[in-house]
Amino acid sequence: MMPRCALRSREEFALWYTPGVAGPSLAIRDDEDLAYELTSKGNTVAVVTNGTRVLGLGPIGPVAGLPVMEGKALLFKYLGGVDAVPICLATTDPDELVRTVLLLQPAFGGINLEDIEQPTCFGVLDALRRTATVPVWHDDQQGTATAVLAGLLNAAEVVGKPLDEMRIAMVGMGAANVATFRLLVAAGVDPGAVVACDSRGTLHPGRHDLDAGRFAEKCHVAAVSNADGVVGGVAEAMRGADVCLAFSRPGPGTIEPDWVAGMAPGAVVFACANPVPEIHPDAARAAGARVVATGSGRFPNQVNNSLVFPGLFRGVLDVRAREISEAMMLAAAHELAAVAAEKGLQPDAIVPAMDDPELYPRVAVAAGTAAHEQGLARAWPGREALVGTVTARIAAARASVRALADAGCV
Repeated sequence: MMPRCALRSREEFALWYTPGVAGPSLAIRDDEDLAYELTSKGNTVAVVTNGTRVLGLGPIGPVAGLPVMEGKALLFKYLGGVDAVPICLATTDPDELVRTVLLLQPAFGGINLEDIEQPTCFGVLDALRRTATVPVWHDDQQGTATAVLAGLLNAAEVVGKPLDEMRIAMVGMGAANVATFRLLVAAGVDPGAVVACDSRGTLHPGRHDLDAGRFAEKCHVAAVSNADGVVGGVAEAMRGADVCLAFSRPGPGTIEPDWVAGMAPGAVVFACANPVPEIHPDAARAAGARVVATGSGRFPNQVNNSLVFPGLFRGVLDVRAREISEAMMLAAAHELAAVAAEKGLQPDAIVPAMDDPELYPRVAVAAGTAAHEQGLARAWPGREALVGTVTARIAAARASVRALADAGCV
């Protein structure tokens, strides 16, 4: 984070602090919306976790989760020009999480939930979206789903199969794949063509071991997916599938090459567990996969929420969106896919790289425009002005990082 004003003299101390600061405080008292213009609220996001499911490391706790949240804040700043504050909370009580975020929200323009175990993450997100006055987003759910949809749109082009005619196996039904299922259905995928699989086997209406109270989202998937009634485990779910979307236990060996070999010709495999994919990309390709993606930057086709959240929040903040809707996610996914498609799609190039200079401004504008079209934007400068604002803010953030490095400050 950087100051938004210069401190060049004693007089400027008096301007920016006491007594000068009384002016904006009194103005905001009379009109709280002025906080977006007179303070940093409109460009500041809280990155909130309780450390109960951090990356692929599990319940390592809020203190051990701090490096991950700081890394998230760094990406927010450099890629999206957004100031982000890591907030690691020492509680596993969902109600206490919700209450704490609501108490903190006056200082922030948005909330990014991160690395909270399921099913807690679903209830916390739903409660905050109903009650918070600023947009709330769970990146492990919504960010991942948006990135997956973008990658899958382009993978479908590469293999020459319409997305809405593909049979999809989903391996692991945690936050990422549950949200991905919802977004894929919103994008036109037939839920009956999806066979989802958790640690106990495929989901179907006959699964009486599911707790509808705790795992309502998973129960919904079981009720509406798997029209052919496939039973068994991951091998059965993947047999004959066009696509495998895996957000499961880190590998190697979570997905076997033989299971990939049993998929349909031109198979698409997204092995997205971190820090190690469920199957090594080379092994998946050797078994017959045409397109392979992971969540790791060590391999081509990194399908990761880092492609989404910096730009999406940039757009959300610049139009002061009331919430982040499914339509905004779909707009961001299609724009993300378009950035890659315009450069030429290849089996190892279905999504842009994180350092693509076009990516984040374009996602920001797409999300902000969708918010405006839905009536969710409290400020709308016009598309051309939004493009200019978004581009300038991201450029300024990157320039500030370079200036700090050049000066030896970092």
